[in-house]
Amino acid sequence: MSLNGIKVVEFAGLAPGPFAGLVLAHNGASVIRIDRPSSTSKDLLCAGKRSIVLDMKTASGVRVAKDLIAKADVIIDPFRPGVLEKLGLGPEVFHTSDKREGLNDKLIYARLAGFPRNGTQAMCHDINYIALSGILSMLPGTVDKPTFPLNLIADFAGGGLLCANGILLAMIERGRSGRGQVVNVDMVSGSRYVSSFPLLSAGSGVWGGLRGTNLLDGGAPFYDVYTCSDGKWMSVGCLEPQFFAQFIGKFNEVMKSSGKQGSWSPSRSTQSTKEDWPKLRKYLEDGFRTQPRDFWTEVFHGTDACAVPVLSPTEAAQLHGSPYPVPHPALSRTSPSPLQDEIKTLDPGKHTADILRELGLSEEDMRQLVTEGALGKEARELERPKSKL
Repeated sequence: MSLNGIKVVEFAGLAPGPFAGLVLAHNGASVIRIDRPSSTSKDLLCAGKRSIVLDMKTASGVRVAKDLIAKADVIIDPFRPGVLEKLGLGPEVFHTSDKREGLNDKLIYARLAGFPRNGTQAMCHDINYIALSGILSMLPGTVDKPTFPLNLIADFAGGGLLCANGILLAMIERGRSGRGQVVNVDMVSGSRYVSSFPLLSAGSGVWGGLRGTNLLDGGAPFYDVYTCSDGKWMSVGCLEPQFFAQFIGKFNEVMKSSGKQGSWSPSRSTQSTKEDWPKLRKYLEDGFRTQPRDFWTEVFHGTDACAVPVLSPTEAAQLHGSPYPVPHPALSRTSPSPLQDEIKTLDPGKHTADILRELGLSEEDMRQLVTEGALGKEARELERPKSKL
């Protein structure tokens, strides 16, 4: 795989950091997650990773973390700005400068934050980041307010995925310069970047009107989701005239054959007549409710009508042959590894002893770490009745 031999240290965190590490692990990187003692992490984004428990409040815990990072290619820092600096693990410790020689000048130091580093250091969540990015105000919703697409835009697209992308860009540059660098990702700026098209289009023909009146924000009846007679949904996205013509032709056929067409029916030209959009929407809403979703799926299957069923997670898993999302993109020679069937969660500290041995620590060294509390209270309690870790 593309990243075989690349060593990554990932401090345990929430969605964006683990997802960045998962992308790297899926492509062959060896990812070690540093967990807190007594952690009850249920992180599902951990396929292919290993875990070590370290108490970063102890000097020996910090020392082990420093040794891991000094031998790594990448570190993923999900904390508030300044947290790792206070522990003596900031970028300046590892990167060579005019004043000092670093411990690992090839290290790619990836930092994930909510806000730009010159702004607030408050902790918030996806909905807050996209609120400040400008994109939330443009998303579909009700007449009163926009809604939000789970925590996908900031956490995963603008956060984790752009972090992984930044790491890969830094690796390419390191191949020329031989030096690592800091990759700064904040989820407000990341949300803006992945939303470049709508933000740059604001005020144009695509997003020229108020929210909910434009082509892609729920304003167009031919780009929306409709409820069927069984309570399931169909997605309609026939933006182009030729696709709309196929869609409305098929739809009108069903309405006519069922005797439910009514006194008004749309034609191909209805798409470009915006004053007819309210009538078209009502026609489609009423029509879709006359039949179950699978009926409509069959009507449009194999056509360019751009009308497909909205699948549940279970249905999508059956369609794709796995309950786990497959790593993407696929490369022709160095395709990523699925790995997702390997584990569902990663127990914090599961690989602590193995990782310490790989660092060159002896059994006596590990017992000393236990005594000093570097591996947490649990390890100390386990140590008492027996001599080995």
